[in-house]
Amino acid sequence: MLLKYDVDRLLAGYRKEAGLPAKAKIYPNWEGLDGHVAGHYLTALAMNYASAGNPECKKRMDYMITELKACMDANGKLYPDWAVGYTGAVPDGKALWPKIKAGDIAPIWKYWVPWYNVHKMYAGLRDAWMYTGSTEARKLFLAFCDWAVNITSGLTDAQMESMLGNEHGGMNEVLADAYQMTNDTRYLTAAKRFSHREFLDPLSKSIDNLDNKHANTQVPKAVGFERIGELSGDAQYLRAGSFFWETVTGNRSLAFGGNSRREFFPSVPFYREYISDVEGPESCNTYNMLKLSQGLFRLNPDAKYMDFYERALYNHILSTQHPQHGGYVYFTPARPRHYRVYSAPNEAMWCCVGSGMENHGKYAEQIYTHGKDSLFLNLFIASELNWKQKGVKLKQETSFPDEAQTKLSVAGGSGRFTLMVRYPSWVKEGALKISVNGKQVPYQQKPSSYIAINRQWKKGDLVLIDLPMHTTIEQMPNVPEYLAIMHGPLLLGAKTGTQNIRGLIADDGRWSHIAHGEKLPVNQAPILISEQIARYRKSWFR
Repeated sequence: MLLKYDVDRLLAGYRKEAGLPAKAKIYPNWEGLDGHVAGHYLTALAMNYASAGNPECKKRMDYMITELKACMDANGKLYPDWAVGYTGAVPDGKALWPKIKAGDIAPIWKYWVPWYNVHKMYAGLRDAWMYTGSTEARKLFLAFCDWAVNITSGLTDAQMESMLGNEHGGMNEVLADAYQMTNDTRYLTAAKRFSHREFLDPLSKSIDNLDNKHANTQVPKAVGFERIGELSGDAQYLRAGSFFWETVTGNRSLAFGGNSRREFFPSVPFYREYISDVEGPESCNTYNMLKLSQGLFRLNPDAKYMDFYERALYNHILSTQHPQHGGYVYFTPARPRHYRVYSAPNEAMWCCVGSGMENHGKYAEQIYTHGKDSLFLNLFIASELNWKQKGVKLKQETSFPDEAQTKLSVAGGSGRFTLMVRYPSWVKEGALKISVNGKQVPYQQKPSSYIAINRQWKKGDLVLIDLPMHTTIEQMPNVPEYLAIMHGPLLLGAKTGTQNIRGLIADDGRWSHIAHGEKLPVNQAPILISEQIARYRKSWFR
């Protein structure tokens, strides 16, 4: 799917803003947010090259970096008073950024989320360096970070706070990353200045003030809070990131891991709109919640983070790419008997197309993690691991979730380390079975934990893990009569028809990411009557 997109069209806005001759026509959808998908695309190319070694991905990535360098140089020559280091495609940025630098932030409200827009390219350049080691991408990234520091250094804290009322993506996160890369405290200071205190302060005090707030505006902020706390040790930022995760996953997410309706976090009286509305959880939200889960797990390897990660990965992320034509999904309706809309290559360039480009190239990213001499087996996905620091190669063989087991073997090397096997929350207490070379591993842990196996490992060692699934039900938050039926970590569903699915594959229309087909009557959907639920609940949980 990635290689079907036209790189020059993705870069057209960057060349236009830098005053360079056009090489291709800019994509028409979501005008005013020109260039935002290019940053996601750069990240996706880097991830796919790192995971699959596709040479065309590397070729395209290098071409983009060369073109972006030309744009950065041209910007600096055209506008030396404000654009040195600038690599953005915000339409008519030359009328915006100088005013912000001069302390006039009012014009930002006349533009479509410019900081959100440029954040995507920050992330793309960072990832091109992080996943492939591109030193040129690193130089561009840090020069771009210097630009952000310089353009905002004259703003007061009150001006920054006012400006951050405009959606700004994960600017605090990328500036924190620049701090980690360089140990230059200017970047950490800037990251904190880009942290929206309207949410940082209450979240750090365990106050949920998210009602009726645009969901994916807030999730990247929390990712940045966690990242700043992780790198600086600042307890306020750590508490804010952690509490945000707790309240969103515990109180504001549906059974498949997604959150938001019509892009906003509903207040309690409006949760019922999940049933009446077709604009259910947005894919970008879950993309960012998985990033937050990863960050929190780095700090505290608690199984609860991977329990959520697995659920959201299998039920939401995996399902947001069409299995035949590869299109991406924006909204996943919770309304019974409705459907989702998919994008097509080179059309419908939504935000969820950009994050979708990344989502499906990083399924391997969290299968294994390690800390010191411990290797965490987080996800049950067929894979091979070359743990270079230990000189050990591992192979995981499974068709999970079609089978409730996995097999991990030492394919090469030897060494002593602790294998941390995740005991999923969806396996009953005492039902997990682990054997090493045919010998059962005893344990005392309960579900949603890790079981440690410390030994001298050698080539040929075999770990068998049985993960028996059972069926459970979960009530929709604040709408108890609507239930989700889960089998292990999987949300079960039923096909109820294929009629009236107008616009299933979207065109370039501004609102074509929404499933506008007929809303079939909910009262004609299959139901379970209360006597049955009580009987099944007793059976499932006995």
